[in-house]
Amino acid sequence: MIDYTFARPTNVTDQAILDLYRSNGWTAYTEAPQNTLAAFQQSTVLWALASGRLVGFVRGITDGHTILYIQDILVHPDFQRQHIGTALVRRYLQRHQHIGQTVLITDDERRTRAFYQSIGFSEVRPQDDGRAFVLDRRFN
Repeated sequence: MIDYTFARPTNVTDQAILDLYRSNGWTAYTEAPQNTLAAFQQSTVLWALASGRLVGFVRGITDGHTILYIQDILVHPDFQRQHIGTALVRRYLQRHQHIGQTVLITDDERRTRAFYQSIGFSEVRPQDDGRAFVLDRRFN
């Protein structure tokens, strides 16, 4: 059984967070751990735990009224394909249902696109609905 909570569980250590990034191969987050961990202080996070072990989370930022930006959705590889990612996103969006616009930027893999479209996200391309711009400065 998976437990979901917006309050950071006391047993979720900084190391557990970094280990989850590492288990998914997100090395940019583990190369600058102080930045990654500091970002959590300014984020709204929904945690997923199995028997007290951190197995996933969704992290975003919002002004609380008009915009929600989802930054990270991670599920430990041992727990993927069990609908935990879907449950995380749906619960996160439910918590922020009063916010008009939700944005996320992700890689261009077919399975990633299929996942987000399966939970109601639409891909925005310049010819469809405005323009999307990104300034990617990484962590360095």
